[in-house]
Amino acid sequence: MEHDALTAQAQAWLAEDPDPDTRDELARLIASGDHAELTARFAGTLQFGTAGLRGELGAGPLRMNRSVVIRAAAGLAAYLTKQGTPHGTDTAGLVVIGYDARHKSRTFAEDTAAVMTGAGLRAAVLPRPLPTPVLAFAIRHLGAVAGVEVTASHNPPRDNGYKVYLGDGSQIVPPADAGIAAEIEAITSLTSVPRPTTGWETLDDSVLDAYLARTDAVLSPDSPRTARTVYTAMHGVGKDVLLAAFARAGFPAPDLVTEQAEPDPDFPTVAFPNPEEPGAMDLAFAKARETDPDLVIANDPDADRCAAAVKDGADWRMLRGDEVGALLAAHLVRRGATGTFAESIVSSSLLGRIAEKAGLPYEETLTGFKWIARVDGLRYGYEEALGYCVDPDGVRDKDGITAALLLTELASELKSENRTLLDLLDDLAVEHGLHATDQLSVRVKDLGLIAAAMRRLREQPPTELAGLRITKAEDLTEGTDKLPPTDGLRYTLDGARVVVRPSGTEPKLKCYLEVVIPVAAKADLPEARTRATAFLTTIKQDLSKAAGI
Repeated sequence: MEHDALTAQAQAWLAEDPDPDTRDELARLIASGDHAELTARFAGTLQFGTAGLRGELGAGPLRMNRSVVIRAAAGLAAYLTKQGTPHGTDTAGLVVIGYDARHKSRTFAEDTAAVMTGAGLRAAVLPRPLPTPVLAFAIRHLGAVAGVEVTASHNPPRDNGYKVYLGDGSQIVPPADAGIAAEIEAITSLTSVPRPTTGWETLDDSVLDAYLARTDAVLSPDSPRTARTVYTAMHGVGKDVLLAAFARAGFPAPDLVTEQAEPDPDFPTVAFPNPEEPGAMDLAFAKARETDPDLVIANDPDADRCAAAVKDGADWRMLRGDEVGALLAAHLVRRGATGTFAESIVSSSLLGRIAEKAGLPYEETLTGFKWIARVDGLRYGYEEALGYCVDPDGVRDKDGITAALLLTELASELKSENRTLLDLLDDLAVEHGLHATDQLSVRVKDLGLIAAAMRRLREQPPTELAGLRITKAEDLTEGTDKLPPTDGLRYTLDGARVVVRPSGTEPKLKCYLEVVIPVAAKADLPEARTRATAFLTTIKQDLSKAAGI
């Protein structure tokens, strides 16, 4: 864009910006004449999709800020109105709004409430920063027509986001996302968006109390509750709710990683506030070495994900999301659960084998709980990125609090049998084959590198990986008989599977790998694990070369 046109666009944005922080930031940028930085903020708009909005905080349409949030809220309100949402003094559609403890989250939540009120809808804001699953629960509990959660989940401190749910309590999917995006695009000026300063409700703790009461349904009434845990909230909002849920269930109070226990939007002890990232669990492991618990549990900052670690030999190690997913599935089967087990295509095929052996329905979906939560008759759903839906009638989304409860119940039951989670994983490997998974994840600054890698794999597809022949190659942009189209590639190999896709929420290319090795007896597991590790390492190398990354 020409410098004069770019400056004019920035000045027009500045004239409407309601936030003194971003006004000052943008005024300084305009005065500096930094063409590259202005282009980075004004060369488009932050796109609204099935993940809602997520991006770096700052001024301009390509950043997360009050102007962008007000437009998003106004677009959502217009969409709901056109869908026939009831209006009137007593029957106006209710929109529930939650928020985490990140920078600007509360402000974005209040802006959303003002816009909904100005559009003739009812708005209710949760009483303080609370886990995302509390918001997902509140939508159904209160009979709302929609919900908004202001969160960037486990993204870096500089980010924030805007997640939208409809009245079924599930995150939006097509065509709702495109419908909302079109309404956002139609908003030409913030002056056209009414934003009263009062008129919405701030909820009290009754909705949180109802969520906690609902957690009773997750556990067996007579199960042991003896497992001792170390817990980290990863500087997020999970601590108080998890402690209340554990106390209600009768588990021993978790030992807290105090350095990460309280909300802090700067996440000072971690490079990325995601339990999967290297170093994020170091403080939790140090606490575990001091207290020797049965289990280490971590939530991500908005507590919709749950990570777990166990003692393996002399030290502690993280369980993979696929391992926790299989453990929870086996536990539910043992308890006599009925209904459909579901997972996304990037998760381990072990869940399908567990469901088949138990005579339970099983479904695969596209990535994300927006899809998993919509499976008919869902009883349990999980995704390898530490997301678990263990009570879909209560929360139709991933929930790191109830997942932690169920996993701690399982650890307690195994403890009563003088066994561990690792023993159960061994049993599953012998019964169904060793399902070893790994991920090749490449974080980029230039999103063009991701597009180039996907294009290269499509134009020059590999015929084998790690010496294993690719028996089926699927371009998922075309969809399948069971899956709608998505930007991804799936390779089926002799005894292995690979899925490649761009992340929907981070600047990453993600490659999900799985190797399945039959195991005749427990004594064969060490050799099987060695073989699986070698296969996965070589698949990574070959795939990286094929993709040019």
